[in-house]
Amino acid sequence: MNQTYEILIIDGSSTVRMMIKKALETLDANIVEASDGKKGLEIAFSRPFDLFITDIDLPELDGIDLSRKLKKNKRTRTIPILIVSDLNSDNDMSRGFDAGASGYLSKKEIHTHLRKLVQETITNSIFRHARTIEVVDDSKSIRHIVGNGLLQMGFEVLTAENGRLGLELARDAHPDLILSDINMPEMNGFEFCKAINSDEHLSNIPFVVMSTNQDRSHMKRIMQDGAAAYIVKPFILDQLVILIEKILSDHFMLLHKEREKYESERQQTIASITGLVTALEARDAYTRGHSEDVARMVVGMVKLTGASDSDIDRAMVGGRLHDIGKIGIRDNVLLKPGKLTREEFNHIKKHPEIGAKIINTIPGLSDIIPIVLSHHERVDGKGYPHGLKGIQIPEWARVTAVADTFHALTSDRPYRKGMPMEKALQIIDENIGTQLCQDCVKLFYQWLDNDS
Repeated sequence: MNQTYEILIIDGSSTVRMMIKKALETLDANIVEASDGKKGLEIAFSRPFDLFITDIDLPELDGIDLSRKLKKNKRTRTIPILIVSDLNSDNDMSRGFDAGASGYLSKKEIHTHLRKLVQETITNSIFRHARTIEVVDDSKSIRHIVGNGLLQMGFEVLTAENGRLGLELARDAHPDLILSDINMPEMNGFEFCKAINSDEHLSNIPFVVMSTNQDRSHMKRIMQDGAAAYIVKPFILDQLVILIEKILSDHFMLLHKEREKYESERQQTIASITGLVTALEARDAYTRGHSEDVARMVVGMVKLTGASDSDIDRAMVGGRLHDIGKIGIRDNVLLKPGKLTREEFNHIKKHPEIGAKIINTIPGLSDIIPIVLSHHERVDGKGYPHGLKGIQIPEWARVTAVADTFHALTSDRPYRKGMPMEKALQIIDENIGTQLCQDCVKLFYQWLDNDS
């Protein structure tokens, strides 16, 4: 679903305001107008906006002072400002950017360039809002100047005064990028960079160095230690923001590609394993479709808990693969039409552990192992393979156990016909607190009511 942008246009001319609205009519935007700077400021403070578009030459309060006031206020300082004006000298543009504007456009270019500039500006702003920068410098003034500048540009900012505190902060907050000085007490920039890049949980965070030292050997050394970039003080804030956005954008695309590759490989693996399940169920006509039906029930139940998409996906895959270990069970046991001997039952009880071993060999499916391994545990501790009790049994394994039991009771088997639903539900009720988790049975009944 596309987001509706909230845009405030501040211009003394109703004709110009109409031109701007016309240029933006293909955007999904809710546009509010103000005819002078003072009124524009009041409206800006009264509600959330995604963008301000203002002229410089305004009644009551000019666009430069308006921009400064917007950038000083906590509620509006991260909202981008576009100046659209007939005043297009280098000095006018410089004053606009110094006041905090993100872009500057001539009124002659409203029809040709405004829509694209608005789209890019809002997109960049949204990108920044979702990004946290950690600024580490022993100079309080540098932390203040850089931190406030990045805040005004829309980034979330965290600060620390040395590498040791910066490392602790990074471990707690896991920022999207670290911006660090080199010469600091307790832990300098070299040590800090090495510590970040040697920590498996932090090594994917881009590390940018800011320093007055222009010595090439220093630059090479810190880059070899894992720094993503080196910027020399003093620098222009816009220059720093462009560098940060470029690094974060490249980093995001790299992570996105890695995630896509990982997900593709994972789906291929699941497809292969699901094929094995299909082959397994083809051995026994009486259990055909069992795993898919169990997975469908489990997903329906888990959704009712308000679980995340990743948890729902995990429960679904676990439901599909819960019996994968039966691949390792002999046909004369798995397909036996009569009662199993003690030795045969002990053999079939191995299938959760066999399944867990199969899943353990597949990258990306380790979170499924608890479901596969524990779906035959009982809340009274008399299940297998480990005799887990109550909440020792993983939650989604307890949910899977209820779905698995219901489907087994209502399905035809070589030695009996499937039970009527009423009889199966009676048996499930009788096994609450012994075999089955009471909360999971309640969840099952809730799903059953919704499904029917």
